[in-house]
Amino acid sequence: MSSQQYDHVTIASAPGKVLLAGGYLVLDQQYTGLVIGTSARFYTIIHNNNIQGTINVFSPQFEQATWNYTVFSEQSQLNFIASETDSPNKFVQTCLQFTLTIILQLIGSNQFNNIVNKGMDISIIGDNDFYSQREELEKLGLSIKKASSREKLTPFCDTHATLGTVNKTGLGSSAALTTSLVAALFLYFDVFKNLDQEKDLTLVHNVAQYVHCFAQGKVGSGFDVSAAVYGSHRYQRFDPTILTPIMDENVDPIELTKSLSANNKSWDNKVVSIDMPPQFQMILADIDAGSHTPTLVSKVLKWRKDKPEEATALWNELGAYNTKVEQHFRELNLVAMHDSSTYNSTLARLAELPATKWIKNENGNKVEQLMMGLVTDFCKVRELLQKMSAATGVPIEPIEQTKLLDQCMEVPGTIMAGVPGAGGYDAIFCIVISEKAKQGVRQVWEQWSGCSVSPLLCQADSNGVTMINPASPMGQVCLRRS
Repeated sequence: MSSQQYDHVTIASAPGKVLLAGGYLVLDQQYTGLVIGTSARFYTIIHNNNIQGTINVFSPQFEQATWNYTVFSEQSQLNFIASETDSPNKFVQTCLQFTLTIILQLIGSNQFNNIVNKGMDISIIGDNDFYSQREELEKLGLSIKKASSREKLTPFCDTHATLGTVNKTGLGSSAALTTSLVAALFLYFDVFKNLDQEKDLTLVHNVAQYVHCFAQGKVGSGFDVSAAVYGSHRYQRFDPTILTPIMDENVDPIELTKSLSANNKSWDNKVVSIDMPPQFQMILADIDAGSHTPTLVSKVLKWRKDKPEEATALWNELGAYNTKVEQHFRELNLVAMHDSSTYNSTLARLAELPATKWIKNENGNKVEQLMMGLVTDFCKVRELLQKMSAATGVPIEPIEQTKLLDQCMEVPGTIMAGVPGAGGYDAIFCIVISEKAKQGVRQVWEQWSGCSVSPLLCQADSNGVTMINPASPMGQVCLRRS
């Protein structure tokens, strides 16, 4: 199908995330995290369906993934009725109900009803890397251990699962979904025309944080939603008490809109953009074991409560090294900008040896010193995470992952290898500085027998939430799948 079939088509897209540094610590405003956006993205496509007051939502990659709602406004009050279903979607319903409530407050009943009365079809699709795809690969007779296998999958392929049973890869699918849907609704209702203004991004951020927390039933750290909105950045969380007064199904629409407004200065989250240094490539792999992040987090927080002195000392030390890693990224970007020749030649030389074999040279150039510092300090991050694993009994970096990551670090040109975010058995990442290193790491994954490693194709991408032109090649792919 093409955009010409509809009077009004809107497509919004939001990225997944990888928390390189700051796992667990991002729950506390005292600390920061280094979060990298990914090229794996969610897309929300909205167009009219000419069925008055009806909103149909589809997630075509899943079984039993259609949801229907009736919506209308009476005297500035939203009437929102969900049809009964055997597979309700808390994230979609919460997002629609509260975002439409806010939109009604912002644009008024007349404009709201003019759009709602044309009806809406909403399709939500996620890039293949958000899900393990093992079922589809096996169905096609392709190896789950080869990156080339994933390259043969069609875009937004079927998962052969329901939303409740699908195996995720830990890239933040619910946050990316929520953010793309919130942004698409604001754009569709002409609350704003694009996503170029800071105040518009702030509104998307605040609303997406709220509905994501509401759907989860708790106020989390928020870094995943922040990444979906802003892309790669240093993240410092908002005060969770901002949301406490409005975490209510029957919240007053005026209070809700005021609390989530871009003008509400109580939102004290801090976002400082960052880019991966030139020639750095992030590669990821799915580990088919799975971890329940809330369980890991609750155990770590219990340890922090039971042993506050031990925990605070470890967290402070870990926080300091996390900050050093971020600072190395920033300084390497500056050096590359001012002296690209030295930067490129130094990285080419360093890529010839495993980082564990680099020899510290007091007379080395600035790039060499920064690279040595980055490798050393990130190794310290891993060491402290392993120490926290031992102290809490939580498999933040499980022993099986440690062996695999250490083997990846022996590949010349690999400078970082770790478990993202809360760790566990979901995924691993590596940062490499040459194409040869990328292939070398993937060869290690392919031959690894300790656990089932399946490479993902997505890369680091600094871009946050965006509007997609329906006539663009990506827009046409989305429309065909919707």
